[in-house]
Amino acid sequence: MFRKLYDWVMALARSRRAPAALAAVSFAESSFFPIPPDVMLGPMVLARRDKAFVYAAICTAASVLGGLLGYAIGVYLQPVGLFILKIFGHPEGQAEFHRWFEQWGLWVILIKGATPIPYKLVTITAGFARFDLFTFVWASILTRGLRFFAVAAVLKYLGPAMLEEFERRLNLYSIILLALIIGGFVAIKVFM
Repeated sequence: MFRKLYDWVMALARSRRAPAALAAVSFAESSFFPIPPDVMLGPMVLARRDKAFVYAAICTAASVLGGLLGYAIGVYLQPVGLFILKIFGHPEGQAEFHRWFEQWGLWVILIKGATPIPYKLVTITAGFARFDLFTFVWASILTRGLRFFAVAAVLKYLGPAMLEEFERRLNLYSIILLALIIGGFVAIKVFM
């Protein structure tokens, strides 16, 4: 099962539609979509290491634009924003995140924007809190860029050896990745 999925993702990563798909996933993930763009960025960089930083730039730009949609949802469509927070395990998240922005402000974006924590939680709640839009945009560019360019750099320079090892033990690493994803969601639910 994992081999077929892996082969499909790698084929998509090599296709001419890959950059558009990466942009769409990056945009959507910042406001409502559950799957992070890393699942496309990684295979795309491994398939075309010469375009690693182009892909990171696409990911960053689309993510920031999607973040603006998330921000707008928080400002203008609060019921939709509350529904999205509820789906991601934060039914009372508006008050909690609002306190975070009041207490930590810019640091919420700088820390959470560079981590695998769903960025849509930051963008929507920044809109709820009416956080300064200019600061939101530059902090998003900085943190999302840092994250995606770091992923691209690691895979560009260490990717071939990592890819060979990963393909040799695909099932084992797929199970470990699945366990980490589930563990991450459990940790977010427990600690947030």
